[in-house]
Amino acid sequence: MNFAPLPSVDAAAVPSDGFVLDVRENDEWAAGHVEGALHIPMSDFVSRFGELTEATEDGRRVHVMCRVGGRSAQVTQYLVQQGIDAVNIDGGMQAWDGAGRPMTTDNGTPAFVL
Repeated sequence: MNFAPLPSVDAAAVPSDGFVLDVRENDEWAAGHVEGALHIPMSDFVSRFGELTEATEDGRRVHVMCRVGGRSAQVTQYLVQQGIDAVNIDGGMQAWDGAGRPMTTDNGTPAFVL
C-alpha cells in the first residue's frame, strides 16, 4: 500500500493563534497544555468528533498534539481522510516544551509534560 506522507509541522512553527487539538488523556492534559487548545482524548475522539467539526467550521487548520506524536499522527490521518486541514505536531508536547512554547494548567500549578 502507498500512503501519502502525513502532513506535519514543527512545534516551533505552530502560529501563536493556531488552533491546537490535544488528544492526550485527562491526566496528561491536567499536568500542562497549550492555552486555548481543544482537549478531546483519543479514546473519546470518535464520539466527540462533532466538537471538533463545530470548532473548525471556519475551515482553519487543525494542529494535532499528543505527548510525542504517535497518537496525534493517527488522529491527523483520520482528519485528513475526513477532508479536514490537519497537521501533526512533530514531537508533540515534548517538542512544544523543548521549543520554549508556553504551557498552562487549569489549576494554576506550574505546567509540565507528563
